Order: sequence, then structure tokens, then C-alpha cells
Amino acid sequence: MADNARAKKLADLIREVVAQKLQRGIKDPRLGSHVTITDTRVTGDLREATVFYTVYGDDEDRASAAAGLESAKGILRSAVGAAAGTKFTPTLAFVADALPENAKTIEDLLDKARASDAKVREVSSGAQYAGDADPYRKPGEDADEAEDEGRAGA
Repeated sequence: MADNARAKKLADLIREVVAQKLQRGIKDPRLGSHVTITDTRVTGDLREATVFYTVYGDDEDRASAAAGLESAKGILRSAVGAAAGTKFTPTLAFVADALPENAKTIEDLLDKARASDAKVREVSSGAQYAGDADPYRKPGEDADEAEDEGRAGA
């Protein structure tokens, strides 16, 4: 079992090698400049690597990029093996990263919160206090109230 530092180094190396190979080495038109490698994770035994990627474009572009990555898997694994110099080159699995969808969801929620805040601000702009403007007692007021209560009881 390899230590976590070695797995992290290998994951970083795989990410760099795959990104460079996609940018310069593979001539597949499905893998144009719109594919971005976002993260790489390697198992503890250094046998399997998961490469996360995003695709700039619509669903058709994502599907064609997934097919292109699947067809280029052997070339990319060979490049990783040459760069890593390890006894066993990890198998590569490509997974579409959900980062853009998560970011879109968060942006939608933030827009909803901004609209709600604006609505509350608009409603409260002409509001009055329910009681006094300053509901806290001041020093010296306690003596005045005690005298008033003493007179009311008499």
C-alpha cells in the first residue's frame, strides 16, 4: 500500500500529462480546446486513476468529448507510463465533473437569496418600531419607575 503523498504526486503528474497530451498530442477533433482536466484521484494501491474533466459546450459536445477520451485512453495511459516511470501504470477512468452544474445551482440559490433580501429591504423601508425606538432601560430610569409604582399602590 502506497502512502498518500506518493498517490498525490502521481495524481498531479497524471493530471499534467493528460492535459498536455490532450492539448498537443492528440489530433482527435472531438477533443479540441474545450476539454479541461479539473482533478485526478489515484487509489491507495496506485493501480487505478480517475480523471475528472469538464467540457465547454452543450450536451452534444460533452458526449463527443466522452467518446473521444474513451478512444484515446490507451495513448494517454502510455504517455502517463512514460512520464511516471512506475512499475505499473494506473488504468485511467474518465468521469465528467459536475462542477459546472453545481456552480449553476449555487448561482441560482444566491440569486434567489438576493431577490428575497431586496424584497425584505423594500418592505422594511417605511416600517415603524412596534414599541419605543429604544426599548432598553437607561440608568436612573429604574428609580423613576419605582416612585411611580409606589404612588399608584397608595
